[in-house]
Amino acid sequence: MSTTSTEPIVSGPAEVVRRSVRPPWVRVRLPGGPVYTRVKESLQRRGLHTVCEQALCPNLSECWGRGTATFLILGEVCSRQCTFCAVAKGHPEPPDPGEPDRLAQAVADLQLKYAVITSVTRDDLPDGGSGQFAAVIESIRRRSKGCAVEVLIPDFQGSHADWERVIHAAPDVLAHNVETVPRLYPRVRPQALYRRSLDLMEQVKCLRPSQITKSGLMVGLGETREEIREAVEDLHRRKVDKLTIGQYLQPSRAHLPVDRFYSPEEFEELGRLAREIGFSHVESGPLVRSSYYADQPN
Repeated sequence: MSTTSTEPIVSGPAEVVRRSVRPPWVRVRLPGGPVYTRVKESLQRRGLHTVCEQALCPNLSECWGRGTATFLILGEVCSRQCTFCAVAKGHPEPPDPGEPDRLAQAVADLQLKYAVITSVTRDDLPDGGSGQFAAVIESIRRRSKGCAVEVLIPDFQGSHADWERVIHAAPDVLAHNVETVPRLYPRVRPQALYRRSLDLMEQVKCLRPSQITKSGLMVGLGETREEIREAVEDLHRRKVDKLTIGQYLQPSRAHLPVDRFYSPEEFEELGRLAREIGFSHVESGPLVRSSYYADQPN
C-alpha cells in the first residue's frame, strides 16, 4: 500500500477518513469531575507536571477520573524537535533536585497503586536525565511500597551507562516507544534513530531478563501495512513484552498533518496482527497511548 493510498488495510466496509477531518471515534469529552480536580490540585500544589497535559493526551479526562496520571519529570521543555509532539521545545532549565521527593509524596497522597513516569528528552544533560529517573523510582518505593512503577524513557542518545542506571533502579515496567516506522524517522523524529531504540530494548533484556518491557507505535503518518508489520516483528525479536498501537492526532497546525485516520476495525486488525506475530499483551485503538490503562493486568 502506498503512503497516499485510500484503500483500508482490512477488507470489508471499514471507513478510511483522510486528512484533517476528525471522525467521531477520536473525539473526546472535556476533563472534569471531583477526582480529576483532586489530581490536578495535588499536582499543582507540588509544582509537578504530567505528560497528559503537556502532550494533549485525548485520555486525560478518563485517566484522571480514575485517579491515575503519567508524571512528566525533568521540566516542561524538550531538547529535541520531534514534529509530532505537543511538548514545548527549546532550552530546558536544570533538573530540580527536589522533584523526586515531591512526586513521591503526590503518589502517596493520591494513594496510587500504579505510577507512570516519563520525561522530556534531555540531550543537554551529561546523564540524559537517567539519574533523575532512578531517584524518582527510589523515592516512590520508599513512600509507597505497594505502588508499581512504570517508566517511559528516552533513548539517552544510545548511552548504555544511562540505560543501566534506570534498569538497576528496577522499575516494574520499562517502556520506550519507537513511535513510527524507520522510513518516517527523518520527518517525524529527526534526532532519533530507529535502530538505537531497538538496541535499547534488546539491551534491557540482556541486562535484566526478568524486566517487563513495552513499546508503542503511532499510525496515520503515512506508513504502510507492511512497514507496520516489520516494526512489530522488530520489537518482538527484541523480546518486548507489551505493545501499544494508537492513532496520531495533530496537536496544532505547526505539527505534521494526519495522513489518514484508521477506523476502529483497522485497529482491531492491527491488534490481531501483533498477536499473530507473538505479542501476548496488545492495546490497539484510536485513542490508545503508551500509558493508557497501564495499570491493568495482562
